[in-house]
Amino acid sequence: MHTPTVDSPPHRPSTHRTVRATAGFAASSVVLLVLVAISWAPLMSLDESVANTTHGWAVDEPGVTHAFRILTDWVWDPVTMRLLAAAAAIWLVWRHREWWLALWLAAACASGTALQQGLKAAVGRERPAWPDPVDSAHYAAYPSGHAMTAVVVLGLLVWLLHLYGAGRAVVRTAVVVSVVSVVGVGLTRIWLGVHWASDVLAGWLLGGLTIALAVVAYEKWGVPRRT
Repeated sequence: MHTPTVDSPPHRPSTHRTVRATAGFAASSVVLLVLVAISWAPLMSLDESVANTTHGWAVDEPGVTHAFRILTDWVWDPVTMRLLAAAAAIWLVWRHREWWLALWLAAACASGTALQQGLKAAVGRERPAWPDPVDSAHYAAYPSGHAMTAVVVLGLLVWLLHLYGAGRAVVRTAVVVSVVSVVGVGLTRIWLGVHWASDVLAGWLLGGLTIALAVVAYEKWGVPRRT
């Protein structure tokens, strides 16, 4: 049996499933935001416990810490993710003349960044502070920009592969790489002591929400076509 390639005609997933996913991500994101905003004691205590434990590991394991800094600053950095999204948009235009999809991808990534920065400014959460820091970061802590950007970009790229009927092996490989990257970048941010665990969780949830909203928009207004 012939395995479809990325040149196969696009197809639409279930709208109802996407709406349910959107509602789930939205509800979870709102609940977590409220808990952080009111400094809910059990969550704050858990964040501090995780941060203290991982910071001790980071100080005791400088080799691992250095490797994590390279991964978070170069491989999984938001700039790297956005360049990857830009390359995908160029591929859509150059290979398929899909101007609408390229604009949709750019708008989804830009919306995720705007949401992330808006929440950082609104919540204004302080990052963990250490007498012996192993890394540093700027701006407010909540949500994690690294975690959210990785979810948005990699999730949208996997969805595009599915949309264009990429072979099962290609999609599975992309999913594995994406999951490792998303989990990995979140763990590095916690290990390096620049984010609380709930910041990373918020980045993952908001990233999922951004993808779900983008897919809903595509299903409602997108006109997939091939030239």
